[in-house]
Amino acid sequence: MQQQNVQLQVFDQQVVMDNGIISVTISKPQGMVTAIGYSNMENILEPTSRESNSGYWDLNWSPAGSSGTRGTFQLIQGSDFRVVTETDDQIELSFSMTWDVSSETKLVPLNIDKRFVLLRGCSGFYSYAIYEHLQEWPGFNLNEARIVFRLQKDKFNYMVVADNRQRFMPLPEDRMEGRGQPLDYPEAVLLVDPVEPEFKGEVDDKYQYSGDNDEVKVHGWISNVSPSIGFWQIMPSNEFRTGGPSKQDLTSHVGPYTLAMFVSAHYGGEDLVLKFEQGEPWKKVFGPVFMYLNSGDDRSTLWEDAKNQATKEADSWPYGFPESEDFPTWDLRGALEGKLLVRDRWENDDDMEAKGAYIGLAPPGAAGSWQTEGKGYQFWTRTDEGGNFSINNIRSGIYNLYAWIPGYIGDYMLEESISIAPGSYIYVDELVYEPPRDGPMIWEIGFPDRSAQEFYVPDPNPKYINKLYINHPQRFRQYGLWERYAELYPDNDLVYTIGESDFAKDWFFAHVTRKIDEKTYRATTWQIRFKLDEIKSGGNYKLRIAIASANQAELQIRVNDAAQNPPLFTTGLFGKDNAIARHGIHGLQHLFTVELHPDSLLQGPNTLYFTQANATTPFQGIMYDYIRLEAP
Repeated sequence: MQQQNVQLQVFDQQVVMDNGIISVTISKPQGMVTAIGYSNMENILEPTSRESNSGYWDLNWSPAGSSGTRGTFQLIQGSDFRVVTETDDQIELSFSMTWDVSSETKLVPLNIDKRFVLLRGCSGFYSYAIYEHLQEWPGFNLNEARIVFRLQKDKFNYMVVADNRQRFMPLPEDRMEGRGQPLDYPEAVLLVDPVEPEFKGEVDDKYQYSGDNDEVKVHGWISNVSPSIGFWQIMPSNEFRTGGPSKQDLTSHVGPYTLAMFVSAHYGGEDLVLKFEQGEPWKKVFGPVFMYLNSGDDRSTLWEDAKNQATKEADSWPYGFPESEDFPTWDLRGALEGKLLVRDRWENDDDMEAKGAYIGLAPPGAAGSWQTEGKGYQFWTRTDEGGNFSINNIRSGIYNLYAWIPGYIGDYMLEESISIAPGSYIYVDELVYEPPRDGPMIWEIGFPDRSAQEFYVPDPNPKYINKLYINHPQRFRQYGLWERYAELYPDNDLVYTIGESDFAKDWFFAHVTRKIDEKTYRATTWQIRFKLDEIKSGGNYKLRIAIASANQAELQIRVNDAAQNPPLFTTGLFGKDNAIARHGIHGLQHLFTVELHPDSLLQGPNTLYFTQANATTPFQGIMYDYIRLEAP
């Protein structure tokens, strides 16, 4: 069947792109998507009185020097419209806004050029944007940047994030007063009188559907019309997103909304806010991302097709069609290959292949700095069974090479920077990571994978369930699990005995505060009890503590004296990732080493006291990744 040429109609207040499969209507010159026509629906978007409520780019920003993660919400509304390309095969449109000093306190100091692209024979459309901050402009903080689509609420009621994370969803009205009861924070609502009774007694919270950047490549909604229509947001690359492969972010949620998140502080806090000073020039391309539509009678078939399309889009990256000179095609990018080994003489006399390691290029910084990097681009992959890796399609620039390896603590960083030129190929010979270790292991708790998922995650309070996560691998996404700690340990705090306890059953996944009453919380102290047959001299014992998440926490360590003052070690107040409240099993990684003098230990029974000392809210706490005691 011959494919129809793409067509463009330009009117006074809107433009329409059409390729015979899909039509996209966009306001002019603002650049808001007001209608998407596909199959038997003239417009899959929710009809609203405001054109800016259906399909839009937005951001959140604050003046330089501001603290926190929220500021001024701003829709990205173009003031100039331009047809970039119009051929039988492709239409590319530009909707741009230009900043000037008269807007200093009203608008973010950025030039932003939004682009929309429609190709012949394509069952979807693309969007990307170029953000630019000129050197002479005032500084600012960029807290969030994203694309939002709101679909027809009476048509799209089935949401899909993964093979095992899909379900019928409640209506937005169910969250409103009278039908929904707000819980400990506004995003979490208990459905007490939903329009559809099947949802009664469930909790709805958009953070329950978050996912890691490297895992969620496609998500979206399926309609209840016949034939069903699927609307999918496909992220073909993560190179332009903040925080690297393990960054968690929002996907789709009740509305029905689907999001393409580029910049956010979710699961990382203020450390992930992009902060620009006056005199700091910056330009970055976000996207392109792909909005894909399909139709059929079977939901599983639509989902499988969407996953296949996501793979095709990733295989086509970098796209060849964007007309912006700021988006380099494959021939203007470079490649890097090499091999990563692990050297741990306490485990093996020989260097070992770093199997399944995360390894990538990110802007220069310190080891692990990629976790909070967002101004530049990042390029990541996984090593194979032999520790070999290949990173392709790298933008030209200067980078550091970073890595972390499941099963080992710490972060690898190649000391020498790597310069990627257009069309370059670089091979780095065997790289060797020596994880922190100074002696033989006496005992360990957990598995070092930057997550607390291996620890004990309780069943939720029956009053606050999400049916999707009952007996689910991601049961940690249930609401209110932090309150279960005091129910499981009503009188005394957790005690873990080396050689007897099982961390999968006996180590609670989050070290949280204890609720005394509605306004009072108390610090909690966990004990690790262990025996030493002998005390070795010749150096200090080392306690390695890898943290998977921390939120306004202070970890204090005491040895064999619960009242030791001052404590042997304190982290001080650290962490703002809020992963406990937002149902994430990890946030930002931290690693601490505590030295224990032999004189502080006893031959026979010993006790380490771990106190989470900051206790004014239910969400202050720590998720441990891994703990190890080493002998001298």
